[in-house]
Amino acid sequence: MATQPKTGLTYEDLQAFAEDNFRRELIDGELIVTAVPATRHQRVVLELGASLLAHTKQHGGEVFVAPTDVFFSDTNVVEPDVLYVSPENMARVEEKLVRSAPVVVVEVSSPSTRRLELVRKRELYERFGVPEYWYVDLDADRVEVYRLEAASFGRPTILTRAERLRSPLIPGWSIEVNELLGPAEE
Repeated sequence: MATQPKTGLTYEDLQAFAEDNFRRELIDGELIVTAVPATRHQRVVLELGASLLAHTKQHGGEVFVAPTDVFFSDTNVVEPDVLYVSPENMARVEEKLVRSAPVVVVEVSSPSTRRLELVRKRELYERFGVPEYWYVDLDADRVEVYRLEAASFGRPTILTRAERLRSPLIPGWSIEVNELLGPAEE
C-alpha cells in the first residue's frame, strides 16, 4: 500500500521535525525527505564550497553548503548542496536561512535524488528566479549549467572534465571540472 505524501506543510512545520540526519525540504507544501549522501558526493560539495569560500574571502559574498535553508516562500524551502550569495545580495542572509534566490545554487547528483534535482528543483529554481543552477552529474562525469534567460532556464551548457566551470555572476572565479569531480569511479 502506497503512502500519501505529506502536503500543505509550511516552514513552521519543517522546523518542528527532530534532528535525525535526514534532509527535509518543501516544494509546493510537499515534504521531500532524502537520506545522507555518499562520500563522493560530499567530496565534490567540499571541493566546490572551499573554492567558492576562498573567492568570497577576497571578493565578498558568501557561500553555504547543506544543510542551509533557502526560503523562497512559506511552502517552498529547500537545501541546495552549495549556494552562493553575491556581495550585493547579502541582505538575503539571515540567522537561520537565506531568503529569496541566491545567485547560484548547486545540486550534486545522488542516485535517489536525480529526478528531484533535474525536474522538481530545477523548475522551482527557475520559478523563483535563481540566475544560475549548476547540476553536478557524478554518473555522467560532467557539470550542467542552467542560466536564467527571460524568466526561464535555457538549454544547459555541458562541461566535461577537460573544461573549467566559471560564471559571469562570480567574476574572477573558476575551477577545473576535473578537479571538482575528483577521481572517476570505476
